[in-house]
Amino acid sequence: QLQLVESGGGLVQPGGSLSLSCAASGFPFNYYGFGWFRQAPGKEREGVSCISRTGFTNYADSVKGRFTISRDNVNDTVYLQMNSLKPEDTAVYYCAATASLLPLTLSSGRYSLWGQGTHITVSS
Repeated sequence: QLQLVESGGGLVQPGGSLSLSCAASGFPFNYYGFGWFRQAPGKEREGVSCISRTGFTNYADSVKGRFTISRDNVNDTVYLQMNSLKPEDTAVYYCAATASLLPLTLSSGRYSLWGQGTHITVSS
């Protein structure tokens, strides 16, 4: 069964850090690109970061310099390290996977497999 399972969400104060994990199973991890997306209450889902099969990364302007995406091809896990968190980072964060050979983007339509999401609340 193809599956993505996110973990690591929670409550953090502004300026704090959190690390999200996305454990993949049921498909050949090394052949897939991955993305992190988020959806805040009342807003559309937006792309946060993505990483290709070869490790190329891309970030939304709103998180550049604060978030870092990485992948562990041995343990089939994708990570999102989030530093200097702001209240506007509050959202449900989703991990997604794509087998597309096209250049990786932050467009959600490129991704075919999604996790269930994990909540991040940045508040004092």
